[in-house]
Amino acid sequence: MTTAHYSGDRIFLHGLTAECIIGFIDWERRVKQTVVVDLELPVDCRRAASSDEVADTLDYKRVAKRALAFIEASEFKLVETLADRLALLILEEFAVEWVRVALNKPGAVRSSRDVGVVIERTRADLPPAASGRL
Repeated sequence: MTTAHYSGDRIFLHGLTAECIIGFIDWERRVKQTVVVDLELPVDCRRAASSDEVADTLDYKRVAKRALAFIEASEFKLVETLADRLALLILEEFAVEWVRVALNKPGAVRSSRDVGVVIERTRADLPPAASGRL
């Protein structure tokens, strides 16, 4: 489904949890660690609300499964890189106008519950080859 240019409606997924190789310290390159992701995506909910059919909205279960599969297969050094690549993947595969990704690594810093990044990307951030395919 395509999204409206602006409706203010959003779908969010909070607390997606996955294990992956993440970090630049030697031990981090050998042991999978937990990352937690929150996603926010624009969607015009009016059509789905009217029809009550998943085909008329963004299927957040598909988004979650794809995001988790991508994260679990990744081996980036920085959470910034993982968040950026995940955002671009979602933009390309789900044809949304923008995505907000909050990605954190619980326990990464002593005395802190978690640390991470929050990024926003738009279709303008896609590489030319990717945006041309959509």
